[in-house]
Amino acid sequence: MDDVAELRAKHLAAIAAAADEAALEEVRLAAIGKKGEVALALRGLGAMSPEERQVAGPALNALRDEIASALAAAKAALSDAALSARLAAEWLDVSLPPRPAAQGTIHPISQVMDEMAAIFADLGFAVAEGPQVEDDWHNFDALNIVPEHPARQEHDTFYMARADGDNRPPHVLRTHTSPVQIRALQGQGVPIRVIAPGRVYRADYDQTHTPMFHQLEGLAIDRDVTMANLKWTLEEFCRAMFEVDGVELKFRASHFPFTEPSAEVDIRCSWKDGQLKIGEGDDWLEILGSGMVHPKVLAAAGVDPGQWQGFAFGLGVDRIAMLKYGIPDLRAFFDSDLRWLRHYGFAALDVPTLQGGISR
Repeated sequence: MDDVAELRAKHLAAIAAAADEAALEEVRLAAIGKKGEVALALRGLGAMSPEERQVAGPALNALRDEIASALAAAKAALSDAALSARLAAEWLDVSLPPRPAAQGTIHPISQVMDEMAAIFADLGFAVAEGPQVEDDWHNFDALNIVPEHPARQEHDTFYMARADGDNRPPHVLRTHTSPVQIRALQGQGVPIRVIAPGRVYRADYDQTHTPMFHQLEGLAIDRDVTMANLKWTLEEFCRAMFEVDGVELKFRASHFPFTEPSAEVDIRCSWKDGQLKIGEGDDWLEILGSGMVHPKVLAAAGVDPGQWQGFAFGLGVDRIAMLKYGIPDLRAFFDSDLRWLRHYGFAALDVPTLQGGISR
């Protein structure tokens, strides 16, 4: 047993004195390797008497396990010390001023929608919102769109699948924000003046059309609203939106299921050297559709068409943004190109107001 104690003291001292992993490996080989002292002592158990073997065997096995544990602990301590030294050498003072981060900008669509909301708020219009997934009645039936109308076909409209066995009419991704007008009439009643901005969806994609785009529709219902009120409202909007004093609009007879009479609206403009100028020149540019709300639409919303009448109009927010800020391709609105966003974007805190300026 004295030999076991000597081996223990000798090799544990060597482990404590080891300065690196190479020295630890030398101690391991000398102690419990195949030719190590403890290993040789274990192999010598066979030459002992049974009584001696009964005492020496457990002591040598315990010594081997103790040395192996001490080696593992010393190796872990050396690894931790090496990592601490590396971290100290590679330390970075994170309190130093960072590089300036790129400043974000407001998307042109968001900017133009804010501009429009500011203009129409000054004209007495509130903002109304509704769901983007609509039922068939609000999106079509209540707006006097007959079942055979092309807009109700799958090549124009995104229909939502129903569960098997559900025979109700399918929901759709709204094709316009006109359903919001129906919901506003049902919820608020008349008289009413609201605009309904938001996303809409149609199955179309090219330089001037995308499957998702943005519309703003306006509605004004009262007892004595006329086309003259509509004309004045649109002139005031165009004057403020394009920031020109002289605005001339031309109303062309058209047909929309939800208005009667209906008119498409053109604005006088000029194209010179590829630059669009509103309010001057000999050209005309279509900017929106409008008309007096159809009596069937009023009746569907629970409004008596014999007592109330009004106008509605709808315009493409994306198209107005392209015209106002000279953006050539509608698809770029949805490409998430940071260079494009930095070029056409707007400062985040410059909120458009009629007093401070719409375009900022």
